[in-house]
Amino acid sequence: MKKLVLFLSIMLASGLLFTNIYNSMVDVKSWGADIPQSLATARLYFKSANPGVFFRLFSPINQLLALLALIMFWKSSTTVRTYLSIALVLYVLSDVFTFAYFYPRNDILFKTVPLTLTNILRKAWSDWSSMNWVRSFMVLAGLVFSFLSLNKIYGKSNEEPPINVSGKLSGSALQTIKEQNQ
Repeated sequence: MKKLVLFLSIMLASGLLFTNIYNSMVDVKSWGADIPQSLATARLYFKSANPGVFFRLFSPINQLLALLALIMFWKSSTTVRTYLSIALVLYVLSDVFTFAYFYPRNDILFKTVPLTLTNILRKAWSDWSSMNWVRSFMVLAGLVFSFLSLNKIYGKSNEEPPINVSGKLSGSALQTIKEQNQ
C-alpha cells in the first residue's frame, strides 16, 4: 500500500508537469500570438473553463498523496524521509508560486485589464510565459526527489539477505559478525 501511494503521487506529479509544459508550448504561445486579438479569443474560450480547473483539482490531490507517502515511509530511513519531504515542499511551493505570481497575471490577461492596454498585456504575458518554466522546473525537481526516494526504497529490498538459498551466511552477514567480534 505504501509503494502504491508513492507511485500514485509520482504518476500525478508527472501528469501535472506535462500539462504545465503543454501550457508553455501550446497555450501560452497562442495567447501571445497576436495581442490583443489572441487574448480576446482566449478570454472567450475560458468563459466556461480554464486550465486552473484542472490544476485546482489535481495539484492538491498530488500534495495529499505526497504527504501520505511521507507519513507512510517516515520510519523507512532518514534519506527516504528527506527526499519525500523535499518533494512535498516543492509541490506545495509550486502552488504557492501559482497563487502569488500567476493568479494576478491571469487576472490581467483574462479578466480585468482592457484589451486596449496592450503594453500591460504583453508584459503580463511575457512574465507568465517565462516564469511558467520555473514552475515546471519546481515540479520536475519534486519528481526527481520522489524518484530518488523510490530508488532508495527499492534499493533496500535488493540488499543481500543475511542467509542465502543454501542456508549459509552471506558475505555481508559474515563481515558484520567479524566486525562485531573484533
